[in-house]
Amino acid sequence: MGIYINPGNKAFRVKRNDKYVDKTGLIGVINKTIGKRNKLSCISRPRRFGKSYAAQMLCAYYCVDCDSAPLFDDLEIAQNETYRVHLNQYNVLYLDVSGFIGEAGARGMLDAIIENVSSEIHDVFPEIKGAKTLGSLLNSCVEASGRQFVAIIDEWDTPIRDKAFNEEMQKAYLEFLRGLFKNSQVTDKVFAAAYMTGILPIKKDGSQSAISEFREYTILNPGPFAPCVGFTKDEVQQLCDEFHVDLNKMKFWYDGYTLKNVGSVYNPNSVMQAIETGEFRSYWVASSDPTSLLEYLNLDKEGLGKSLVDLMVGKEVPMNPRRFRNDPSYLTNEDDVLTLLTHYGYLSYDEERGTVRIPNEEIRMEYGDSVHDITHVETIQRVKRSVQLMKDTSDMKADAVAAELQKVHTEECNPRHYNHEQSLRGTIKLAYFAYRDEYIQLEELAGGTGYADIVYLPKKNSEYPALVIELKALDKKHPERNAEGAIAQIKQNNYPQIIQNYTKEILLVGISYDKDDPEKKHTCQIEIWGDVEDW
Repeated sequence: MGIYINPGNKAFRVKRNDKYVDKTGLIGVINKTIGKRNKLSCISRPRRFGKSYAAQMLCAYYCVDCDSAPLFDDLEIAQNETYRVHLNQYNVLYLDVSGFIGEAGARGMLDAIIENVSSEIHDVFPEIKGAKTLGSLLNSCVEASGRQFVAIIDEWDTPIRDKAFNEEMQKAYLEFLRGLFKNSQVTDKVFAAAYMTGILPIKKDGSQSAISEFREYTILNPGPFAPCVGFTKDEVQQLCDEFHVDLNKMKFWYDGYTLKNVGSVYNPNSVMQAIETGEFRSYWVASSDPTSLLEYLNLDKEGLGKSLVDLMVGKEVPMNPRRFRNDPSYLTNEDDVLTLLTHYGYLSYDEERGTVRIPNEEIRMEYGDSVHDITHVETIQRVKRSVQLMKDTSDMKADAVAAELQKVHTEECNPRHYNHEQSLRGTIKLAYFAYRDEYIQLEELAGGTGYADIVYLPKKNSEYPALVIELKALDKKHPERNAEGAIAQIKQNNYPQIIQNYTKEILLVGISYDKDDPEKKHTCQIEIWGDVEDW
């Protein structure tokens, strides 16, 4: 067994020795393409979504130089009618492109691939003589063994994402892939199938894919591969039941990617780390450079600053992904930036609505870590205003709080929806959008005998008090729906009861505005819950 030619099943065997979530349905999808016109598949998904796991699984299944039946007989694929037909029946060409870059650097990557793979071919097939191109060597392997190859290329897009590769080097790399998969004399004879995976779809050459023979399946449109992209709701439920983990916390932290015909999709790496460590936190920063997010958020693209604020407070924003060229160095507008962030996993795309949103708490924390270093003037001003609002609330400056909320409500709300309760709730979230440094935001929190509109629960190291916020809109028919009435409702229903064991420092915040007032004047009342001497 080699490293690049027929690597065997050792890597997948290690995975099976740990807790393994069965994703062998992917094999069944690939098996359907073998020997057909759609046999070349490029599957892109966000970082830490199991791309390398899948590649190692495919190596174990297809590789002719091993017996992998004991690894697969108890898994989903064993029930598929194609299981025995293709199990360990092919030569495998396995390339981890990122590994070659680490070994030889950007400039030497292609030479390293050709040299190392060619050398190993001569070791595995010593009967093959003479210096030949890589394509002709693979062709000779097929003639010598009587078996075609399944190509498995992991992290294929690293040269497209890596800044060390200039346009000329990227072009040479794409030409190398074309030589393997666009030359019908090589492709049809040598390859029974190909599985190429990375984060980005194939870079566009004009309006077409640079390697047009591949069928592309992305996080935006995963097609039949959708159940294999991440962990589904049922898979996470089974894990939580088995390891006695809180499903609601798992959903809050790592859910949020929604795919057609599948529904909720969780980040597999983060789910497994949370189970192994027993801690719910962001594992994203440990797997990627957080400056990459900041780099794209700082781009000077019209509308991006406002969209960022909307995303940070939980809103969806529109996105058109169709013009994106799948190239991080070619971002012409806000849509391109948002599309790139979706491929990276920083946003979740709703195809039916044509919108994106921040998927979960793990990713919200990444935005929170980046937002203070953003250079957009609009975003900087909003951060400063939000931080000041939290300070004014903590200092019980009710008039200042009311004035800022009135300003945000007027600036951000569509006049047609101004008087809706959800509009006022959205105003609160927009105004306090910098809360993530200090608070956890909870909505419709059950407490006492009802549900508190919004609760901001301070993090362990925060010096801010908890905030229990009740919203009201008064008019001539309902004069009791004022700020005082909001405070009275909080007390009557004992909303703080649910958090008083967590913190004794609790402020009650009643917010109201007059729908009949032409200026829609907002008022605020703030009171301390309990005895201030207990603080």
